[in-house]
Amino acid sequence: MAPKYHPTPLSGGDRRALSKELGKARAMANILATRSAEMRAKGEALIQQADKLLCESWNERMWSDGEPIDPSPTIDQAVNGGFAWLEIRCEGCRTPGDVDLAAMKNPRATFVHDLASRLRCRKCTTAGRRPSATLLQLAGQPRHSPTKA
Repeated sequence: MAPKYHPTPLSGGDRRALSKELGKARAMANILATRSAEMRAKGEALIQQADKLLCESWNERMWSDGEPIDPSPTIDQAVNGGFAWLEIRCEGCRTPGDVDLAAMKNPRATFVHDLASRLRCRKCTTAGRRPSATLLQLAGQPRHSPTKA
């Protein structure tokens, strides 16, 4: 967008008034831009806190009900909330493992509960079996050896 053109008035008083008003407008624009950046930072912090609470809520429902709960947080919400690891257990050999959600190739908008059918145990896969994984909870750091998705 091209800068706005203000024709210079002929009289000296009008020129001074115009430059004064332009200075006020520029100062107000800087103030509004600063406030906008502050509000955006506050908003991002609130969104991160909301994502964290959503993940903690889902973990509690998983613990109390014991099955993948729909709806679950998305991969992006889990990573943004500080829960970048998903604890799983293989249904075949009962081996626990962790999956790094930040490194997954799935779209970030994929719900965590949708991953249950896609995750497989490395040990069972090499043995020719393909049992699905049971989702346990979201975690901030791995507790077991990481599992490839």
